[in-house]
Amino acid sequence: MGNPNFKENKLKRFVAKTLQPVLRILNKKLYVSLQYHYITGHKLDWKHLNLYTEKLQYLRLYVYPFDKNVIKTASRRGAREYVEDKGYGEILIPSLGIFSSFDEINFEKLPNKFVMKATHASGFNYICLDKNTLDISKLRNTFNKYLKTDYGRQTVEPHYSKIKPEIIIEEYIGRQEKLPIEYKLHVFNGKVKYLYVVTGRGTNIRYNNFYADWTPFNDAQFNHWQTSAETIKPPINFKKMLKIAEDLSSPFPFVRLDFYEVDGKIYFGEFTFTPAKGTLVFDNKKADDEIGSWLDISRLIKR
Repeated sequence: MGNPNFKENKLKRFVAKTLQPVLRILNKKLYVSLQYHYITGHKLDWKHLNLYTEKLQYLRLYVYPFDKNVIKTASRRGAREYVEDKGYGEILIPSLGIFSSFDEINFEKLPNKFVMKATHASGFNYICLDKNTLDISKLRNTFNKYLKTDYGRQTVEPHYSKIKPEIIIEEYIGRQEKLPIEYKLHVFNGKVKYLYVVTGRGTNIRYNNFYADWTPFNDAQFNHWQTSAETIKPPINFKKMLKIAEDLSSPFPFVRLDFYEVDGKIYFGEFTFTPAKGTLVFDNKKADDEIGSWLDISRLIKR
């Protein structure tokens, strides 16, 4: 959902849609500037980057596409290798295989429940809760399309374009048809400052924001998402989760790390370097200012 106060001009939208494919290739900075203005409702001042969302745009175009560690860990395969190398292999969701093409997959050998993901993109996933109901032909078409998509070019997040497209299949770690709670920890210059918790995914999704000490951070709600009326308690191993997140994120100015906790065990999900392409619309703008104050990119800016 975009900025509710931003009134859409249909003519401008038509022109923008027409020019998008060209700008994505020929002038990424202009494309990002226009996209940012369109979604957030305010202009992006490249010379005075103060807001969190503004700083993410700079990282999006001028830092992360050239950082080998970012490119490696934005990949689902590379992220697993990185986490393993850092000594946290025990928090990885068990892998059932990584495949260069869909037809390499032997579905007969897979368990009844599993999760398929494209390694080079965000959101290119499929959760199988009952293998007997699979439409293999439809799934093949979907993942063949995923593998052919240059996600980084499509979204103008260039670091994704440098990732080899593959399919990874992991064990399903939820309970029956209930997906596990997600803990999305935001790390700024090596310190977890806040997180949001996703509950009810697939049924009645809710988002609750907290500072790192688990006090509510309600101003950080964005896109007018609804919060859960239930009291959200920290996971049993929350302190350990914080420590792992800070250790894994040490090379990066900013990254969001996703975790789960199932039956008292921590599982790692993924690294995200430009959440929502950095075009988040906070329900309270002062959150964008506050979060921006936590992110120091001064040493990375080329004048």
